[in-house]
Amino acid sequence: MNTSRTYTQKKIMSTKLLNYYEAIEKASAEMLAAARTGNWDEVVKLEGACAVLIAQLKSAAQSSQLMSGEAKEKSRIMQRILLNDAEIRHLAEPWLEDLDNMMGGRPAMLH
Repeated sequence: MNTSRTYTQKKIMSTKLLNYYEAIEKASAEMLAAARTGNWDEVVKLEGACAVLIAQLKSAAQSSQLMSGEAKEKSRIMQRILLNDAEIRHLAEPWLEDLDNMMGGRPAMLH
């Protein structure tokens, strides 16, 4: 097989993987924006969208991998996602306490 063609195919697949990470980051940022305004229904909806993207990413990652430069970008994206997630969790704490109180004091479960 032509090595130039193989490199091009790997580059295309690698870029596709990076696109999944970017889409997850975008959804994460949208979740944070919704959490900041207290729109928890939207947060839950976007969490579902993230779950679908993550499943698609896992499937795509079985047949390809990121190239070295894209792996660095993936790391930066993952750091931003983790920061967004931490702030969402912080913002959700009072909401979860309210939910717990409405449920009669039963322990709230996070997933």
